[in-house]
Parts: sequence; C-alpha cells; structure tokens
Amino acid sequence: FFFLQVLNEKKLQEVDSLWKEFETPEKANKIVKLKHFEKFQDTTEALAASTALVEGKLSKNLKKILKKIVAKDAHEQLAVADAKLGGVIKEKLNLSCIHSPMVTELMRGIRSQIEGLITGLPSREMAAMCLGLAHSLSRYKLKFSPDKVDTMIIQAISLLDDLDKELNNYIMRCREWYGWHFPELGKIITDNLTYCKCVRKVGDRSNFASSDVSDILPEEIEEDVKAAAEISMGTEVSEEDINNIIHLCDQVIEISEYRTQLYDYLKNRMMAIAPNLTVMVGELVGARLIAHAGSLLNLAKHPASTVQLLGAEKALFRALKTKRDTPKFGLIYHASLVGQSNTKNKGKISRMLAAKTALTIRYDALGENTSAEMGAENRLKVETRLRLLEERGIRRISGTGKALAKTDKYQNKSEVKVFDPSGDSTLPVVSKKRKIQEVDEQDTEVAVKAKKFKAEMKEGTAVADGEPVKKKKKKKDKEKQAEEEEVLSEELPSSPIIEVR
Repeated sequence: FFFLQVLNEKKLQEVDSLWKEFETPEKANKIVKLKHFEKFQDTTEALAASTALVEGKLSKNLKKILKKIVAKDAHEQLAVADAKLGGVIKEKLNLSCIHSPMVTELMRGIRSQIEGLITGLPSREMAAMCLGLAHSLSRYKLKFSPDKVDTMIIQAISLLDDLDKELNNYIMRCREWYGWHFPELGKIITDNLTYCKCVRKVGDRSNFASSDVSDILPEEIEEDVKAAAEISMGTEVSEEDINNIIHLCDQVIEISEYRTQLYDYLKNRMMAIAPNLTVMVGELVGARLIAHAGSLLNLAKHPASTVQLLGAEKALFRALKTKRDTPKFGLIYHASLVGQSNTKNKGKISRMLAAKTALTIRYDALGENTSAEMGAENRLKVETRLRLLEERGIRRISGTGKALAKTDKYQNKSEVKVFDPSGDSTLPVVSKKRKIQEVDEQDTEVAVKAKKFKAEMKEGTAVADGEPVKKKKKKKDKEKQAEEEEVLSEELPSSPIIEVR
C-alpha cells in the first residue's frame, strides 16, 4: 500500500485538463507527493489485499495503516476510487472519504506516472510484480469447486440441442433416401433408431426374406416387413447406393448413442450443481434456464416474474409495443407440472412454479447445503395446488367459516337405446289427415285474400269539387238515394248536383 498527499488542490478542480498535469513525472510530483509506503511480505498477502479491495472490503493491514494516518491527520479527507470501500472506511474508522469524477481522473493520472512517484523500484520489477499479481488474482477467481462450475452445463445443453437438430436432419435424409428403394418400411417402423438399425443390418430389401431381425423388431412387425418386401413398389438401387445409406445409418446410430451419454452426463451435473432446481422443473428446463441467464448466480439474481418469462422476451416486448396481452410463460412452459395442468390453469401454475423455482435457485446458488429437500417440499406444494385447481376445490365463505363446496355424487345410469328407423328417411313424415287440413286452410286463406283484393280494386280515390268520393252501396241503398235526389231536385231546381261515381 502507498498513500499520496495532494499538494495543489486548486488544479484538481479543472477535471477536463487534469491529464495535462500528469504528462511527465516532474509535473506529477508537483501535484502529489508520496506520504506513506507499506510493502507486502509475499504474493499471498498481496493477493488477499487485492481480493478484499476488489470485493469492497477492508483488510487487516489496510485497517492498521489507516489508523496510523487517522492519528496523525484526522482532519484530512481520503480520496477513494471505490465508493463502497469508502463507505466501509467511514463506518469503521470514522474517516471522511471523497469519491467524485475528479478522484477518478486523479487515479488515472497516478497510474500513468506511478514509476516516477515511487522511487527505488525498477520498471522491470514493477512490471513483473503486476503481472504475477494479475495471474494470481485471475486464478483465485477461477478457483472454485469443479462440481460447482455451471459452464459445463451451459455447453452440454447447447450441444444437446445441436445434436437433436442434426439427428432430425440425418434421419429425415435417411428415410427419404432409402424410401426410394423400400417405401413401405417407413410406414411399418415408426421409431427412427430402429429404422436405421434395421436398414444397416439388412441393406437391400431382397435380403429381408433371409435375414433375421428378431433382435431389432418384434415378431409381428418382422412378418409385416418381410411380407411388404416381397411386394414392394420401390425402385432398384445399386450396391454403392446401399453402402452410402448404411454409412449414414451408422452416423445416426453413433450420434444417438452419444446423445444418450451426454444426457446422462447433464443429469449428473445438474444434480451436483442445482439439485433443488432439478427436482422442481427437471434437468433439461433447469439447464436451459441457466444457459439463458448466463450462469446460476445470474439466474439467482432474477425475480420470480423474470424466471417465469425467460425465453419469451420477444413475445413480451411485441405485446407491450402493440398493447396486447403479455405472455404467461417462457422456458418454464416445458416443465412437467405446467404440462400436467389444463389450458385454463397453465398461467396460475406457471406463476406459482416460477415463484418456488426462484427460491430453489437462490438456495442452490448461495446455500451451503447440497440436499434436494427444499425442492421436494416446494414441488409437493405446487402439486397440491394443481390438484385443488383440477378438482375445482373452490372454498366458499359461510357465516361460521370456510367450507368446501358440496358437489352431487355421480351415479352411473345405464340406458338401453333402441334404433329409430324414422331417421333413415330424409323426407318429412306427415299423416294424411294433417295434409288435408293444411290444404283446406290454404284454400280458405287464398279465397279471403282474393275477396279483399277485389274490394280494394273497386274502391276509388278520385275527388270532385272538394267532396270525397262516396262508396258504392247495395241496390236498395241506391234506390233510396235516387228518391232523395229527385225530391231535392224538385225543391231546388236552380242548383245542379253532380254525382261522381
């Protein structure tokens, strides 16, 4: 450790031009002066002090030196590059510390001219000590338990996904290639690995009759394959084509075996590094969560809501942008507990599972216990909640307290149904009496409508001299009206009456 005292504080106020004062060692000595220097005994002590400074902690040696400085110059301020370290010093030693952009620029200038400020240390020795300390500090950061290195999990799950893609491509190519020669085999054998083993062992379809594939296929399927090989519609291929197809089948079988081995390795690593997370969501989903976050420690820093949506960031931001419903789950959707629930309860279960998973992740990353008891307890809670939701165990609040909603007991009733032959005919079945009644009703309706139409046609709408037209009456009414008109004409001969019909 070494401490420097600032000689000219006025020049420190100009932060933008402070670098000019450290262009040469002579200028730097005018700004700061070496006050105290403490040498480390060995590399181990230097490594411990450096680690404490990086983590923002106060080491024992630094605490002793600061106590000496406080006894001499208690009124002086201490400039520190790390605000967290300054808070610790102020709390334990009651020494005022300062941290600002000016201090950062001052530290940069001191590092550039450190050889001129500290006399008696050759540049070669200084470079060698810095390099050795840097290597020791890097080794210390990487020196963890090999069982707790989650980088292996990230690489293993990435390789597992790549192998799945390659296997799908190879198998699809193999089925399509051999399908030209024996297309019926692809429909009979659905398992991809069994298909490739069968093709590798037999080769040409004409060899199926004399080959024994009982160690690969069951007896029933073997008979079907041999029968289909005799009447196959496929084309003939050369021996060279068969050899290339067999070589491709060898590749598929080797990759499948390696994938199985890699999956077992990933399962063991997950149980060693994150046993509680593995119990909660499974080794594949847990490994994908760790790979997506970058490390187990980074995943432990995420809240439960982020764990729930990890892997669905694109859908989340698209929903926020378009102001639509946000997604309810990401990678956690592939967990077995979410898959067991129905569509209505998937959101609730994924939210509860994410909350419990966040607790187990923090327990695995920061706890010292390596047992999986906490994960088993939390999984049991989620399963109980899922069972209640599936059985619709809804509680209702009564006057005395909470009680389960009562449901009627289910009773199976066996009913014997008889075939109804009337459903065979598409024509409607109507009785004769009903037909006659319907026809009579239609005839009467037509007659009534015809009479109304004739009556409307006979009525007129013309007007003469402002008087409305009078309706025609029967013959008796007409005779009476004619007699009245004659009487009126005798009494008033000068006023003519116009009758409009």
